Amino acid sequence: MAVEGVRILSNVAPGAQAKILTDDAVKFLAALHRTFESTRQSLLKARDTVQKQLDNGGKLDFPPETADIRAECSWVCAPPAPGLEDRRVEITGPTDRKMVVNALNSGAKTFMADFEGMFLQLTFSFPA
Repeated sequence: MAVEGVRILSNVAPGAQAKILTDDAVKFLAALHRTFESTRQSLLKARDTVQKQLDNGGKLDFPPETADIRAECSWVCAPPAPGLEDRRVEITGPTDRKMVVNALNSGAKTFMADFEGMFLQLTFSFPA
């Protein structure tokens, strides 16, 4: 397999690599890389910049250049289906008191107690 300008440095599973990374596949990946690598790097740098702004207390917002689209009243989606209106999380956890209290205070619609991992000892008392 020899595609100009491409070196595969991995030695993991060479048999599988030979089957998957055919000349055509490597040519395709090389074309993608050559076409989009500069854009990818720019986007990664922009993401780092935004993350630094957020880390310093900045807030997420929509791009100002799309304000006219958001203001257009025809750009309204359909309401959610009934099963999607309230998507608060379900919590599954152990039965210890702290977990149950946290789950009940979480705002989740449902809490399922996991008795499976708990050692359950039952004591029966019968009158003589």
